[in-house]
Amino acid sequence: MIKAVDLVKDFGKRRAVDGVSFEVEKGTVLGFLGPNGAGKTTTIRMVAGFLPPTGGNIHVRGINVANDPVAAQKSIGYMPETTPLYEDMTVSGFLRFLAEVRGFSGTERNSRVDRAIERCFLQPVRNQTIDTLSKGYRQRTCLAQTLLHDPDILLLDEPTEGLDPNQKQVVRDMIREMASERVVMLSTHVLEEVEAICTRAIIISSGKVVADDTPAALKARSSQYNAVTLSAEGEGIANKLDQLPSVKEVQALEDGKIVAFPKAGKSIAADVLDTAQQNKWKVSDIKVDEGRLDEVFRKITTTEDTKKKEVA
Repeated sequence: MIKAVDLVKDFGKRRAVDGVSFEVEKGTVLGFLGPNGAGKTTTIRMVAGFLPPTGGNIHVRGINVANDPVAAQKSIGYMPETTPLYEDMTVSGFLRFLAEVRGFSGTERNSRVDRAIERCFLQPVRNQTIDTLSKGYRQRTCLAQTLLHDPDILLLDEPTEGLDPNQKQVVRDMIREMASERVVMLSTHVLEEVEAICTRAIIISSGKVVADDTPAALKARSSQYNAVTLSAEGEGIANKLDQLPSVKEVQALEDGKIVAFPKAGKSIAADVLDTAQQNKWKVSDIKVDEGRLDEVFRKITTTEDTKKKEVA
């Protein structure tokens, strides 16, 4: 669906995107994440045909975006970071206008508008002017316009930015529902967004791709991955856990809990439970850590920034 090869984008002397390559297939929700200024929005804009690349190329459904952006954009629904809305229009009026821009008229236009309103849960505000809408409804209105032509590819730039937790959940549910028959590529710096809805994540830092994997596989790189936190009563708990061959390190927390860290990400829960049973510890709680995406993100992006400074 999307194929980007060696994308480069320069703004004067500043290189915002530096040799980015990736491919995305149908059914993928791709989280494109990185620190502020990493090149996320610039990459999304190049895929959308909004910005021409300085180097490299992008194909959308086999169409070279730089050579024929209009043909490529027929398959793309694009929601920019700053929602482009005409505030004096009603929600339905705005969507009708954009449906006409897309070439629809009459019954076809009206049915597409009604379907977009229904899918984005905009029925309560369809006749309100956009300037009276909350941030959440504005985001949903902008998302609705991306669906009018039933595109195969959705490009969403920070789709939940500024929303409260309830509004975020509504938008996430909508993205999940729409993703099964499409490609959804969303840029974000919110890691919980990636964990909540993405099937794949690309981390970009200083304009370069520094990681590309599933969220679960990225979390497995965390030092916390498979760590076991134990609340128990008994003698010599920390010392006995530290003696296990599969345990790398043991830490005692201020609240009395013990954390055992595995060697090389091994699963140590069974060893910990066996040791607890053999020593007749009274276990009140045990938790296996699935890894911390924020830790992996910081480590990867900080390392990349350090490399860039050393080269400079």
